Amino acid sequence: MHNSYSHQHSRAVATWLLIGVGMIIIQIILGGITRLTESGLSITEWKPITGTLPPLNLAAWQIEFEKYKHTDQFRYIHADFSLRDFKFIFFWEWFHRLWARLLGLVFIAGFIYLLVRKKIQQGMIIPMIILFLLGVLQAAIGWIMVKSGLVPQQMFVGHIELTTHFIAALVLLCYTFWFALSLLVPKERWVESASLKNIIIAIIVILTIQLVYGAFMAGLKAATAAPTWPDINGSIVPQWMNSLSPWWRNLVDNKIMVQFIHRGIAYILLLLTIIWYLKARSFKGNNLLDKTRWIPLALVLAQVVLGIATVLRSTLGNELVYFGVAHQLVGILFLIAIVWMIYLVRAKTS
Repeated sequence: MHNSYSHQHSRAVATWLLIGVGMIIIQIILGGITRLTESGLSITEWKPITGTLPPLNLAAWQIEFEKYKHTDQFRYIHADFSLRDFKFIFFWEWFHRLWARLLGLVFIAGFIYLLVRKKIQQGMIIPMIILFLLGVLQAAIGWIMVKSGLVPQQMFVGHIELTTHFIAALVLLCYTFWFALSLLVPKERWVESASLKNIIIAIIVILTIQLVYGAFMAGLKAATAAPTWPDINGSIVPQWMNSLSPWWRNLVDNKIMVQFIHRGIAYILLLLTIIWYLKARSFKGNNLLDKTRWIPLALVLAQVVLGIATVLRSTLGNELVYFGVAHQLVGILFLIAIVWMIYLVRAKTS
């Protein structure tokens, strides 16, 4: 992707892409709400067309409720659910799927409109094909994730599948945002600094691992296993971090180990972002960098505060949902800010 398109055409396509970025962010947040409210298994079938509308009468609601009653989640966790309770979790899963359909419609309709208006140039075709394939892949992973929770002895979707779905959504988000930036920001406005570039690359690598462990935290509800800070249940290096066998299972299945790693990476990210900001302050002469270099630091500080609050409030009713979703949103915005800096700062601008 490059900047050799006409300015008018680039802005039209970029506006469409940025609308998609906003909608993808909302979709990811809806996914977080769906997980934390335990709503993901309330719809047991995938009906791309007929599933657009929710049940419209009592008989239809009863049919959907009966399907849900065959899941182990209902049998072992929500056996006391009334139809009203079921409607609540059904809404979030239905709305999550509805927004995904709407997102697909906006992309397809926008593409057709821009194509008819001849605003899509030849160099944009391959990036758009990649964008389409990423969207299809994300939908397929989403259904695989739901199916992982509809098998015997599973009360929730698998946290590995959940993490895969989450990371795939972030890849789609970042690619869409990068595509838009390539149309809006000419190379003349890039910053040349190998040292700044190296730090920001280190941040994105560590952030990727952190996002994986953030998804593990949500999938396992690991915050509730140690709702304390700065210690973890009274210890800096807690017991039971290596209680599972073989040892590697602790890295993905042990709630205490997952939380320990997630906290540790957060501190590393905070330190690296402070270093990057201080170094970026000494770089003068680029208007875009001058105006936006504070954003990653502000977001990572907010993220640390929200992370602590999420852990401390995780066992208090619905507060895990409120703080967890806020924590997720700021994490996504931090990722977007880092992608912006990776785009803006280059080792070489030639």
